[in-house]
Amino acid sequence: MKESPSRINRILAGTAFVLALFAAACSTTRRLPEGEILYTGTKLEVGRADSMKLPSELVSEIKSSVNVAPNNYIKMLDWRYPFPLGLWVYNNWPNPPKGLKHWLYEKFVEEPVLVSDVRPEVRSHMIEQMLDNNGYFSGTATYELVKGRNPRKAKVLYDINPGKAYPIDTVMLLPDTTRLGHLIDSLARKDAYLTMKSPRFSTDSLSAARTRITNKLRNRGYYFFRPDFIEYLADSVQTPGKIALKIMLASNIPDFALAPYTTGKVTIHVDRNQGGGTPDTVALKRATLIQMMPSRLRHPSIEECISFRPSRTFSVRNMNSTQSNLSRLGIFNSIDINAMPDTADMAAHKLNVDIYCTFDTPLETSLEVNASSKSNSYIGPGLTFGVTNKNLFGGGEQLSVKLTGSYEWQTGSGRRSVFNSYEAGITGTLAFPRLLAPKFIPRSRFQLNWTRFQLNADLLNRPHYFKMAQFNASINYDWRVRRHVQNTLTLFKLTYTNLMHTTAEFDSIMTANPAVAQSFKSQFIPQMIYTYVYDRQLNRNNTLNWQFTVQEAGNLFWAIYRACGKKGEKELFGAPFSQFVKASTQLVWGRRIFSGDNWLVSRVAVGAAHAYGNSTQVPYSEQFYVGGANSIRAFTVRSIGPGSYRAPEGMPDDNFDRTGTFKLEANVEYRFPIAGPLHGALFVDAGNVWLLKSDPMRPGGTLRAKTFLNDIAVGTGCGLRFDISMLVIRADLGVGIHAPYDTGKHGYYNMKSFGKSLAFHLAIGYPF
Repeated sequence: MKESPSRINRILAGTAFVLALFAAACSTTRRLPEGEILYTGTKLEVGRADSMKLPSELVSEIKSSVNVAPNNYIKMLDWRYPFPLGLWVYNNWPNPPKGLKHWLYEKFVEEPVLVSDVRPEVRSHMIEQMLDNNGYFSGTATYELVKGRNPRKAKVLYDINPGKAYPIDTVMLLPDTTRLGHLIDSLARKDAYLTMKSPRFSTDSLSAARTRITNKLRNRGYYFFRPDFIEYLADSVQTPGKIALKIMLASNIPDFALAPYTTGKVTIHVDRNQGGGTPDTVALKRATLIQMMPSRLRHPSIEECISFRPSRTFSVRNMNSTQSNLSRLGIFNSIDINAMPDTADMAAHKLNVDIYCTFDTPLETSLEVNASSKSNSYIGPGLTFGVTNKNLFGGGEQLSVKLTGSYEWQTGSGRRSVFNSYEAGITGTLAFPRLLAPKFIPRSRFQLNWTRFQLNADLLNRPHYFKMAQFNASINYDWRVRRHVQNTLTLFKLTYTNLMHTTAEFDSIMTANPAVAQSFKSQFIPQMIYTYVYDRQLNRNNTLNWQFTVQEAGNLFWAIYRACGKKGEKELFGAPFSQFVKASTQLVWGRRIFSGDNWLVSRVAVGAAHAYGNSTQVPYSEQFYVGGANSIRAFTVRSIGPGSYRAPEGMPDDNFDRTGTFKLEANVEYRFPIAGPLHGALFVDAGNVWLLKSDPMRPGGTLRAKTFLNDIAVGTGCGLRFDISMLVIRADLGVGIHAPYDTGKHGYYNMKSFGKSLAFHLAIGYPF
C-alpha cells in the first residue's frame, strides 16, 4: 500500500523539525557570553618563499608554544574527536547541587575554550620573540580568526613572515692573558656550534655552547663556575645582515669562581636505615669512613666506588661517577655528595668532599605478573616471584631466588592449539659487584663489573609431543672496557637436557628424521661463551649496535679423555656430552630520515654451528631457525627451512625439523609516528637457515651456491606500535612474497594465494 504525498510530506516535515530541535539542543555555542567566540584550534602559515622557510625544529617549537588544546581534544593522540560531549553537557544539563546528576555533570562537563582565553595577540608576540632568538630579527607574526558556518566558532591562524636569518660571521674570543681565559678560548675553538661555518644565530645554541664549555671547566677544577658567567656581545651593524659575536666574562664573577680547585679530604658517612648506632671511624687509602655500627659493610667495595683522589684536580665527573658507582651497589636508599672549600686553608683552594649514604633494607621481594613475548613467537601470561638479599657479605653481593611460571601460545596463522605450552622454573643467582678474575683482564674503573654464579632448573611441556627438563649451572663475568662496550664471558656453563616423556606421534617424527632425533637426545652440554656488544648513538641521527657471540662445547672434556686414552663416544656422569662450535653476529643500524621521529632501521644477522668429535648433530636448542614475530614476519616460527626443504605430502608438518646450522637474515624497517604514542612501521624481511652437513631425510636443506638466492624467503608487511617508553606493544601483519620451497606456482612470487600468505604477530618490544 502506497503512502499518500501529503502523509510523506508530513513525515518529512516532522523529521526535519525533530532534527532541528536536536541540533539546537546540541549547540556548542548557546551559552557563550555575549561577544565571545569558541576556539576550535590553531593553524600556522609560514612565509611561502624558499628563502623564508623555517627549520622544521623551529616550526615544531613555535607550534607547541602557541597550540592551545581546544574542546573535545585528546592530547596523547593529538586528535580532536567530532562529538563534543562535554560541551553538550555544559550547554544543556543544569548542575544540581548534589546527587547522581551532579556527579555525572562533574565527570562529563567541559567548559568552552574561548578565543579570549587563548589570547592570540600575546602569542603573536611570543612567536616574534622566538624568531628573534633564532636569528630572524626582521620576522613578524600576525593573526586572524578563521570562521566557518557558525560565526561564533573560529580557528586562530598565525601568519608568520620570518624574513632572512642572520648568520654568525665572526667569533671574537677572550684575551689570552689568564689561565681561565686561555682555557675558555681553547674550549671555544673546539665547540661544535662556535666553530661551524656561518651558523644561524640562535640564543638556544649559544646557551648550549656556554653550558658545554662550563661543564668542561668544572671537570678541570673550576667547580664554582656557572654558565651565566660567560656572556655574548652581538653586533649586527659591523657587517649588515650578519652577526659579529664577542665572548666576554661577566663583570660580577666572584673571586672564588675564578680559581681552580683540587680535592682535599674525602669523608664517607654511612648510616643505618633504622637510624642510631655507634660511630666507627676507619682510615681508608682514598677516604675516611665513618660507619654507624652495628652494620655490615665491606670496606674495599666502598673504596673501589670512590673516584676522587686527594690533591688531584677536582672534577664534577668524579662526583657523578662516585654517585653512580655507589648507587649500582644497590645497598643504599639515599646518597648525597657535597663539596665545600677547606676553611682551614682558603688559599690552598681545596674542596673537602662529604659523602652521606643510608643503608637500604637488605631483603627485597617481588611479584610480577607479565605478558611474555619470545623470539620464537610464543606469547602468553607469566608469573615471577623473587626474593633478593642485596647485601649478603657487606659489599653489595646479591643472592636471589626466582620462581617462574608461564603459559604460552604461538602467534601467527595456521598454528594448532596443541602448540600451547607451559613452563615452570627456579633460578638461583649469587652476584658479586666486581670481577673475581685476574687483574690483567682490562676493565673500566668508572663502571661496576659483575661476577655471577647461577643455578637453574626448567620444565617445558609441549602437549601431544614431549616433556623436557633442563638443568644448568654457570659462571659469568660482565665487564666494560669503555662506556659503549659490554663484554660477557661465560667461563663455564654445564647444561643437562633430559627428554622425560614423549608421545607416539613425536616418536614417529623422530624415527623418520634420525638427524633431528640426535639433536633431541638427553645429553650434557659443557660450554664456554663470549659475547661482545658495541652499542652507541653515533650522533643525533645515527645509532649503531653490533653483537658478536662465539661459543664452544665439549672440547675441554674431549681433550682430557683423549689425553687419558679414551676412544669412541665419551660420557660425562653416564650420559654423552655434546661437542660443537658456534658463532653468530648481528649488526643493527638506525638512521633518522626526513625529520622528527622517522627512522629507517636495518639489521643483518649471520650465524653458523658445527658439531664434530663426540657429536654428530648440534643440540636442538643450539640450532638456528627463522620466522616469527622477531624474524621473517610473513612466516610463522620454524615454518621455513632448512633451504628449500618441505615435509613430503602425508607427513606431519610439525616444524621440529625446520632448523639448521647456518643462518642468514636481513631486515629493513621504516618507523614513523602516527599520533601521540601510536607509531607505524613498514618492513621487508628476508633470510633462511641451511644445513652445513647433508641430510638425506631433508632434501634441499644443504647450503649450496647455485640454489642460495632462490632459497631466500622474502616477506613484507606493516605494523602498529603503541610506545609508552617503558612498554612497547607491537602488532605486525606480514605478507609473503617468496617462499623457498616448491608451492606449485611458477615465478618469483610463488605464494598460493594472498590470504594464505598472511601472518599476524602480536609481540612486546621492538623486533630489533
